[in-house]
Amino acid sequence: MPLVRNALPRARWLRAAVLVAASTGLVAAALPAPAPLGIGDPLFPHLGNPGYDVLAYDLDLTYPGVNTKPLAAVTRIDALATADLERLNLDFTHGSVSAVTVDDIPAAYTGSGEDLIVTPALPIDAGEQIEITVTHTSDPTGPADTGGWVRTGDGLAMANQADAAHRVFPSNDHPADKAYFTFRITAPSALTAVANGLPAGRVDHGATTTWTYRTRHPMATELAQVSIGSSTVVHRTGPGGLPLRDVVRTADRELMEPWLRKTPGQLEWMERQVGPYPFETYGVLVADADTGFELETQTLSLFERGLFTEPGYPEWYVDSIMVHELAHQWFGDSVSPRTWSDLWLNEGHASWYEALYAEEKAGKSMERRMEAAYAASDEWRADGGPPAAPEPPSPGHKISLFRPVVYDGSALVLYALRQEIGTEAFGRLERRWVADHRDSTATTADFTALAGEIAGRDLTAFFRDWLYAAKTPPMPGHPDWRSRPAEAVRTAAKPA
Repeated sequence: MPLVRNALPRARWLRAAVLVAASTGLVAAALPAPAPLGIGDPLFPHLGNPGYDVLAYDLDLTYPGVNTKPLAAVTRIDALATADLERLNLDFTHGSVSAVTVDDIPAAYTGSGEDLIVTPALPIDAGEQIEITVTHTSDPTGPADTGGWVRTGDGLAMANQADAAHRVFPSNDHPADKAYFTFRITAPSALTAVANGLPAGRVDHGATTTWTYRTRHPMATELAQVSIGSSTVVHRTGPGGLPLRDVVRTADRELMEPWLRKTPGQLEWMERQVGPYPFETYGVLVADADTGFELETQTLSLFERGLFTEPGYPEWYVDSIMVHELAHQWFGDSVSPRTWSDLWLNEGHASWYEALYAEEKAGKSMERRMEAAYAASDEWRADGGPPAAPEPPSPGHKISLFRPVVYDGSALVLYALRQEIGTEAFGRLERRWVADHRDSTATTADFTALAGEIAGRDLTAFFRDWLYAAKTPPMPGHPDWRSRPAEAVRTAAKPA
């Protein structure tokens, strides 16, 4: 969606131009020492930034053809100030900054922690629309488990969950602040670049090509995806004429086709459960990388190549994992968590539809899976906290937030809810949830309130016990189920 900004008033521009050389240093000197800020997320206290709302990102990335060298980048951010600001913070690390402007006027900047702190030439007034432009590098090197760029066998992809988008580009890196995205990726012409959304142009420059993509729906930073590599883009049509595109290594085009052609049917199945697909396109990105997880990047889900080539994985299991990431397009992408403590709404629902699909298509009993989850639930809660009040991730290992309690431990909450209110009411709740909060963010309180409305009764005590208690409450309809210390709780990374 194109964004029309209000031009900086000429008088303000002239005053800023006169004062920029002198006043920026004086203003910066008068302010408190730069420090990282946050929006108060209990799990990531320095993530996100107060005082503005991002409307759109415009990312220019230039890939040098080698995935161990930094990319040259320019990030433009259109934002609306929600408070008077003499200084603003962006989340950014793992790259070097060479220039910052605010409304085309040079601004002072410094780093503190994982924040880039910008002091514009003149203070910003609440209600003012601003453009922040950062010229920087984007470094794809570093430990693989820190997130951000993923180095593949033939190039790069992204895995930004939960708080790693700012290892790639300056941003307000929290899902509470969704925005539209435009990507311009320049790469050697022998390679293919793909990003979230739909293609919006391709320009050949001889040795290099610039590819442009735009999203038609707002997106959280953690869901941004850029793939650069020796790839083929496979096109087909989904339900209602939805354009589908999958991205695979050119050498794997035929090898992957038996899996890729499953997507239209999986989309039809999900639409029968919860309603229309919420975005402009969908597809699977198969990366030649060993990440240990799959990831629901918006409109283009990231999968490890090994998921589809490992002979030990049965077909039904791979199918269900594909549906897990597809379900996230509704639960987590279109309806995003307001805080990271609401993560159970993402992963519990994706695990729920993963299990339901396996039951319907492969005869894998949902009830037996939930009974096994119930048996392990107390141990999961002890290890990671209850579903809606998870423990913070371990220091230096942010992905440890994705514990069993947010997967099957949270799907178990949904199973209990269906048992409590009935299958028909549960189905109406699911469809209302994704329709009411499409393209937005929502909280656990929003979900529990809607569930009570649809059930026609107060569910406060039910949700208090199932979402926040240290011990798992009795399962409605299954008084014989018992939770016990799990002797072997699965701790390996699961699909995100």
